[in-house]
Amino acid sequence: MPSKPIPGSTGDVLTCLPSPYLPHAPTGLLYLPRFLAKCRYVKEHGKLPPSYAKNYKRGIDRFLCLHLGIDPNAVERIVHECIDAGLDDAERDRRLAQIFPADVRAAHWNRELVQKGMTPAGREFLRDALTAMGCADRVDDIKSVPDLIDFDEGRIE
Repeated sequence: MPSKPIPGSTGDVLTCLPSPYLPHAPTGLLYLPRFLAKCRYVKEHGKLPPSYAKNYKRGIDRFLCLHLGIDPNAVERIVHECIDAGLDDAERDRRLAQIFPADVRAAHWNRELVQKGMTPAGREFLRDALTAMGCADRVDDIKSVPDLIDFDEGRIE
């Protein structure tokens, strides 16, 4: 039977966050719903657990924003302002569209995202992360960083 992560090996696990493979309906961008959910979590809880805080507005959050040519703080600000004003996700998305480029190049970003971790250095990162999770036997199953996220959060058996 394939191994599962050692409980707590990566710190707290937020299963309430969406998969990085979930697309944002208005733009088609993978991972964006996850970043928006992290912004919402920070607003509602004050901060993310340390296991998530270390990459908040960095890591893939930042790579996405670099792709869009925007500051991650601007996304967070819009999410927080909409929550404060009691506005719905449609209004949040309308405001985000005002700071996003007209062409978000979703296909380009989505391809780049699903391939994160597939370079030799990326494979080494995944191997090290899986070993720390007690799952070195899963290195051939977990092909990318989004897979690693889904595996850690229990979406991949």
